[in-house]
Parts: sequence; C-alpha cells; structure tokens
Amino acid sequence: MHNIFYNLVGVKNHNHNMNLKFLMIALCCLPFGLDAQEAKLRENPYKELSLGAIKPKGWLKEMLIRQKTGSTGSLDKLYPAVMGNRNGWLGGDGDQWERGPYWLDGLLPLAYLLNDKELIAKTKPWIEWAIKSQRPDGYFGPSKDYPYENGIQRDNSQDWWPKMVVLKVLKQYYSATNDQRVIKLMSNYFKYQLKELPAKPLDHWTFWAKYRGGDNLMLVYWLHNVTKEPFLLELGDLIHKQTFDYTNAFANTRLLETKASIHCVNLAQGIKEPIIYYQHHPEQKYLDATKKGFEDLIRYNGMAHGMYGGDEALHGNNPTQGSEFCSAVEMMFSLESMLEITGNVNFADQLEKITFNALPAQASDDFVTHQYFQQANQIMATRKTRNFEVNHHGTDVCYGVLTGYPCCTSNMHQGWPKFTQNLFYATADKGVAALVYSPSEVSMKVANEVPIKVIEETNYPFNENIKFTISIPKKGSATFPFHLRIPAWCKKASIKINGSLFKEETGNQIAKINREWKSGDVLELVLPMHIYKNTWQESSVSIERGPLVYGLKIAEDKQYVKNLTDPQEYGDGYYEIKPGTPWNYGLLNVRNDQLAANFTVEKQEGALSLYPWNLENAPIKIKTKAKRIPLWQVYNEMAGPLPFSTIFQMETEDKVEEITLVPYGCTELRISQFPVIR
Repeated sequence: MHNIFYNLVGVKNHNHNMNLKFLMIALCCLPFGLDAQEAKLRENPYKELSLGAIKPKGWLKEMLIRQKTGSTGSLDKLYPAVMGNRNGWLGGDGDQWERGPYWLDGLLPLAYLLNDKELIAKTKPWIEWAIKSQRPDGYFGPSKDYPYENGIQRDNSQDWWPKMVVLKVLKQYYSATNDQRVIKLMSNYFKYQLKELPAKPLDHWTFWAKYRGGDNLMLVYWLHNVTKEPFLLELGDLIHKQTFDYTNAFANTRLLETKASIHCVNLAQGIKEPIIYYQHHPEQKYLDATKKGFEDLIRYNGMAHGMYGGDEALHGNNPTQGSEFCSAVEMMFSLESMLEITGNVNFADQLEKITFNALPAQASDDFVTHQYFQQANQIMATRKTRNFEVNHHGTDVCYGVLTGYPCCTSNMHQGWPKFTQNLFYATADKGVAALVYSPSEVSMKVANEVPIKVIEETNYPFNENIKFTISIPKKGSATFPFHLRIPAWCKKASIKINGSLFKEETGNQIAKINREWKSGDVLELVLPMHIYKNTWQESSVSIERGPLVYGLKIAEDKQYVKNLTDPQEYGDGYYEIKPGTPWNYGLLNVRNDQLAANFTVEKQEGALSLYPWNLENAPIKIKTKAKRIPLWQVYNEMAGPLPFSTIFQMETEDKVEEITLVPYGCTELRISQFPVIR
C-alpha cells in the first residue's frame, strides 16, 4: 500500500521526504481515483417534473375527480378505525404501520394535481406531525407499541418499512411546496439509518423492509441529487446489501417460475431495485437481470390484463388466479421509476397495459369500492372461498370498501395520480418528453430556462391521434427536442407538424424532434391501431388493439349484500355480481393475417364520455364469431378449467354466434383469455 501512494503521486525515489500535506491529499483521493463511480450518481435521460406542473384533462381529470368524491377523498370517514385521529401517524394510539402512509401516498399527489384546497388541508396534519415527530437522533414517526386490537396494526411502530412510504409522501410534498423542512428531516433520518442499520438491519422488525428496500434506496438517491451529501452514497450501498438480492434472483434462480416463491406486492415493489441501484453502479448486469425478470414473470405468471397471478404469493398464469390491487399500483410506480432512469420503451408499454386494463377494472365507477383480487377470466364476483393462496373468508373478489384485506383499501389511491405525474418529463438534453399518453397539459422549462406550456388533446387509449399544442408566451420561440414514444405494438407511426407530415417511424423506439418551435405550433402523433392476439395458458388467446385488451361483454347482475356475518372485519356490505348472459365461448381459429377481416371494430359516434370505463360508455366494441363449449362450465363460482386450445375434435355447439368484446377496463365480469376452436 505504501508503494501505491508513491506511485500515485509520481515519486520514484522512496527515500525522499514526502510533503505530509500532499500525502494526505493522496490518501483522501485514493478511493475516488480507484473507483470513480463512487463519487456521483449517473445522470438519467428523464427527470420528473414538480408536482402540480402536469394537470389532467378530459377523461383522466374525471378519474381523479371521482377519486376525490370517492374513497380517496373520504377514507377517514369510510375507514375511521384506522384513518381517524387515533392513527399513530397523527400521534394517536391506533394504527402505527403502513395503512395511513399508504393513503397519503395517493391522497397527497391527488390533492396537488387537482390543486384542491380541501384535499390539501386534509393532508396537512399528517405532514406536520411526521416532520415534527423527528427526534434529535434523526428517528421520526411513531415509536411506541400498543397491545393487540382487532383490525389495527399497532405493534411494529419502529419498523423501517412504513417510514419508506412516508418518505415517498414527503418527497412529493417537497416537490409541490419546496418546504425545506423535508430536506432536513430526510438528511437527519438517513444519518440515523447509516448509524443504526448495521445493528438493526432492514429485516430486524419485520421481513417487509428487506423486500422493499428499493423504495428506501430511491429516496436516498433522490436526496443526494438535491444535497450532494457523500454519506448518502455509502448509505445507499448499505441498503442495497441488506435488501433481498433481486439481481441474482432474476438472473440466476428459478424464483419467478416457482409458485409461492415470493409475495406478489414485494415483487411489484422490489422489481425496480436493480434499476434504482444502477444509478450509482451503472453495470449492464442490473439491466439484464431486470429484463430477464420481466420475461420470466410474463412467461410463468403473466395474464392478459398486464399483471400476474399473485394471490398473495406468486401463483402461476391460470386466468382464474387472483391479482392483487396493491400489486397493480405498485408495479405501475416501479415501471414509472424505471422508465425515468432508463428511457426503456418496454417499461412504458407495460405501464400503459396495466393502467388502461387492470387498474380501472378493479375499482367501482365511483371509486368507493374495489376488489382485493381480480381475475382475468371472471364470471362471478361473489363471496366464496376460491383457489387463492390467501383467502379472507371468501370476500376477495367482491366489490367492497374493506373486502379482502385493508392494505388495498389504503394503497389503491396512488395509481391514477402517479400515472398523471409521469405523463411528461424534462429531458437530459433540455427538452420535453411524452412517453405515456392521456389528455393533460404541462408547464415547464426547456432550453435555456425558457417557460413553455404544452396541451395534450387526445382520446387515447381509445383513439389513435394525440395532438400537442405548444405555447411559448414570453419568447415566442425556442429550440429544444420533443421526445415521443412509439409503442412496440405500433407498426408505423406518423408525426405531423402543423398539419404536414414530418416523418414516419416504426414502433419500439423514442422519436426525437429537435427544432425551433414557435408558439402555437401543433405536433401530432398518429399511432395506427390494429387487432392482434397474444397466447397464454392452455394456448388460450387474448384479443388486443393498441394498448387495450378486450374482454367478452357479459350482462352484469349487480346486487348489494348487507354483511351480517363479520362487518367489523369486512365492512357493512359489499357488491356481488353474477352473469346475465352466457360466457363459455371459444373463438374460431383465425390466422394472424386474417384478423382484420374477422374482427370488426365499432367506434362510438360523437364525443367520448367523460367516464369511458364501464359497459354503458365503452367507446369501442369488437364483433367476432364464436361457439359455446359445453364442457366449459362453472366451477366453484369461477370459470372451470380452461379447455386446451389444441383439443382434437373439441365438442362445441353447432351454432356460430356473434359475440361482442369491449375494453377490459370497462368490465367487471369478462372472459379475456379465450379457448380457440381449431
């Protein structure tokens, strides 16, 4: 080591006296010289905008308003036992753990996206208590445990995991308000973590934090980009080492092909950890492992709606297995985080598939009730114990406030607000990026801090046209790049500027238009949508068009059931839904080059409904031919075992019928993975 110092500073004669100051400089610089990666984080291609810069419009704004008037805006009244004043995150003796923070993780971005004073006021006591709870040693949050009380989690107050959720909330609050107290709290808390984690690692209190450490790591790196404090990178490495090794698990083990190998929400949250860590250690292995992880997840557990079998442990790809609501919103957030870091088009495609299919189907139109588990093939939403890894007295697919388990009651709220927050990004080349699409507008700065406004007008994902109108009020013009994602499903996109064709691009890439933009310029993206199919379990097929999956339209008989059995645990009541029309159809075998001729797309005339996500308002329908399959019957109030699509001489009804398919997100009952009649 002595010789390394001499060689480093260029002194060849070891007998010469070395200036002590020079030696100290060499000692201090040695670690950085040997590993330059340790000194800083990689610059990401995209950067999240401040909360409030993006505003929803059209049907997307209606979704957020329904959250405000539904459970997101009133969970303190609907679920007072946990979200009321007794909550530990308000200083009370009630729930000390994740549920209050979960609610805030959706309520707070909703409040600032809508600029709603009432909702913002509702978040304030939680924010103020969290900030003021910090102790001199850096710890913050509840610190006292209480005896067991039914329905309340009050005995793990010091667990690392719930604080990760609160840190996410505080980061968003800072983004909206620039309240410097957040920076101070995080810096002091992360110093506390650096001191305490060696003796009390992430899994010291519960195992949840070990699997969800990527959320902690993400906030450490976010703060480093604000403060540049070197200790944060050291803490980041420590958190990574204590977190479950997703990189190795995805790359070198059979984790994702093994049923019950991992909790479904842990996976949805943890799948981003290798990409988060990649910001400090940009090695190809982290990208490769994540890519393989997604491939294996879809291959062994994937379903048509974009999610995977996980009820609650990982549970294969049978379309009657459940997919948990928490998994959907957490996977969306993971994909949003990874998209910002990598610019990978596949992450954006998968994000839209979940958002436009699984997400709207799992909550009621008024956003008051929800399902704990949804099924890709769902023919009854009734109280019945099913083949799920976890059952909650049969309530898991009923639509209720507290049916299933209350984690989803608390956590479902972040889906639409965070999707809205990720519609636009600032870019490393000082431009603007639109990588996922919905009606909205953004105010931001480009080029040399030039303020601009972009209005996005579209009925996407139902329509192919997306129009961006650019406003540059002060300067009138500016030169900057505009990044547009071309989805992988799109064969050839057209980009128009002020009505004239600018260029055409193939799918699965990000197109960059770098030019001088003038105020009033209109950039139009046309993404032609075509019918295609994907193959799933038992060689069943899904019918898809653009980012939307289509399901069989089934008449829905919906009845409210008063809960006289266990109202304290599962709520005063819930909705059950039963089918009013047949469902056991198999599709006729159609070659890929004949799909357009055999599937007729019918688009709704006139303006799109402000709320398009139900059978009544479905903007698009697809008509096709099918036959009923008598052997495919109801089993345990589910669609029975899926007939194998290569059955020789499968017995079917003689009559060929015309069936109607509607967007998956418009359904509560559906078949989305069909047997094929050869």
